[in-house]
Amino acid sequence: MSASLDLDAQVRAADPDRWLSSRFVADPQKRADLIALYALEAELLAIPTRVTQPLLAEMRYTWWAEQMDGAFSDAPRVGHPILEALTAAVSRHGLPRAPFDALIEAHVGRVHGEAHDLDAFYVGPMQVAAHILAGPGHEAAVAAAGRMRGLGQTGRAEEARAIRAEAGVALKGLPAEAFPAVAHAALIRTDEPEPFKRLRLFWAVLRGRV
Repeated sequence: MSASLDLDAQVRAADPDRWLSSRFVADPQKRADLIALYALEAELLAIPTRVTQPLLAEMRYTWWAEQMDGAFSDAPRVGHPILEALTAAVSRHGLPRAPFDALIEAHVGRVHGEAHDLDAFYVGPMQVAAHILAGPGHEAAVAAAGRMRGLGQTGRAEEARAIRAEAGVALKGLPAEAFPAVAHAALIRTDEPEPFKRLRLFWAVLRGRV
């Protein structure tokens, strides 16, 4: 089995919402690059479940922070599927490094009991995902959707629904090909139809079709 398929399976198991939204990406290479991003996030999220002490978790996050040097200089740790795939995505799309550094720093903060950084955990990665799918320049358009996703994921569904209209307005100018980067932001309720129907309805609303 190829490394790309391994990462796809990993994301499907760890993050079914975003794996589901990635199925809307028609271009196989862009889908694989998106999966590389999500696989990195899944790996970082799992670290505290694999070690017993915050210091050990911080050491692992430090290792990942150091690996970003290779990923952003086209010199990944050879043989590591996530780093190899991520490095290729960085090179292919000219991805910015700042969101990755912020994400790792936020994980370090979390293991030491700091407040959840919604921008680092949710907004930054969503902006990177939009960049992969539609190029740079869409950071502002997806920011509210990223916060909506973060609020929903951290048990603040009412706050998430309160900014749905703001997110919808901001997303009006988002290119259609970037939709999978934000689709999972719609998955914050349990009293709606099955996931694919919800995603299609969400996109129709954003595009002013209903």
